[in-house]
Amino acid sequence: MNNKYEIIKSGENKGRIRALRSFGDVKKDDIGGFIESETNLSHNGDCWVFDDAKVSGNAKVYGNAKVFDDAKVSGNAKVFDDAKVYGDALVFDDAKVYGNAIVFGDAKVTDNAKVFDDAKVSGNAKVYDNARVTDNAKVYGNAKVFDNARVTDNARVTENAKVYGNAMVFDNAKVDGDAKLSGDAEVSGKEDIIYEQEKKELLYMNNKKEHRKRLDEEWSGPW
Repeated sequence: MNNKYEIIKSGENKGRIRALRSFGDVKKDDIGGFIESETNLSHNGDCWVFDDAKVSGNAKVYGNAKVFDDAKVSGNAKVFDDAKVYGDALVFDDAKVYGNAIVFGDAKVTDNAKVFDDAKVSGNAKVYDNARVTDNAKVYGNAKVFDNARVTDNARVTENAKVYGNAMVFDNAKVDGDAKLSGDAEVSGKEDIIYEQEKKELLYMNNKKEHRKRLDEEWSGPW
């Protein structure tokens, strides 16, 4: 397949990409965002870097993924499938955003974190370490998900909540306020964990070990 873009080498658009043919939402001669090298953006699929977005280092954008606005993807990060990263969002280190996942606002996904399926991370939320956000889960506000934590199904983590350790939030559960969920805690169903007045360590235990095992097998790779 012929190359779909070139990197502009000089002039006011130096470092930006120019489309060499039309594809997806991109028209021939459209000027895109910034990349450091052709390893950052695949010539296959409809993937593209728009606006003032930047992809650098060993980061890769491929499939039909889109990075736009002032978003940045760097390090060894990967954004692929139909994923979108926009606003002032940052994806870096060895993080991966894929499937139909969306990362936007001032959100950050870093370290070895993965956001995939139809998950959304937005606001000032941070997902890092080996955390996973998947299915239709949403992490937003000033929430943080880190260590080996998992947020899945239709779960919500928002406001100033923190989910970490080996904690899991799934089904239709919501963790918000100043709540902290850690250790091997699991929250599921329609349970809402809300601490607006005080910051407390919450250890909510149950017996859903088979659910944990199944999810760990699904999340283990091969990505």
